[in-house]
Amino acid sequence: MSIANFVSDRAAAIWNLVQLGLGLQAEVLTAGQMLLRGLAIYGLLIVLIRVIGDRRFCGQHAAIDVILSIILGATLSRAINGSAPFFSTMAVGIFLVGLHWLLALLTFHWPRLEQILKGQALTLIDQGEPQRRNFRRSHITPNDLVAVLRRQGAPADLAQIKQAALETDGSISVQTQKSGDRVLEVTVAAGVQTIRIQLE
Repeated sequence: MSIANFVSDRAAAIWNLVQLGLGLQAEVLTAGQMLLRGLAIYGLLIVLIRVIGDRRFCGQHAAIDVILSIILGATLSRAINGSAPFFSTMAVGIFLVGLHWLLALLTFHWPRLEQILKGQALTLIDQGEPQRRNFRRSHITPNDLVAVLRRQGAPADLAQIKQAALETDGSISVQTQKSGDRVLEVTVAAGVQTIRIQLE
């Protein structure tokens, strides 16, 4: 037997094993086949997430990131339960990630496209003044903002906020007013000594 025939036979044997394990020709999938499909899709997702970058999936999300995660999950789940061809579904998943990567690249070079796809930040507080119109547009109430301020350790009094904005990734950024230096005089003993403490 030649080396070429040996390699061909081995490749055919491995392919038959893959078909059997993943149930590519089966009309009804067994629990083991669905398990192996799940592992294969999980591995593919790990690779795809590495291509996109961890921050996009694990951090705050822009609109196109959320859309991708929903479509990608719905698409690849069909490969796991056997309701769609396995490798074709994986190819669609790779195409979606490639499209997402291309859009991210284009938005980097064209800010106008970034505004269309990701939106733009909305100012909620400007110099202590609530921007009511933007509160309505973002469906955020002043109480919602106060809760965010408490979580961030910022003053809950909106008048002390220089600027607060709803960013394109859904997070709220806060910049507090800078108060001037204060000097506190403390008399230790009458006629003896005065301590000046500068508070920043």
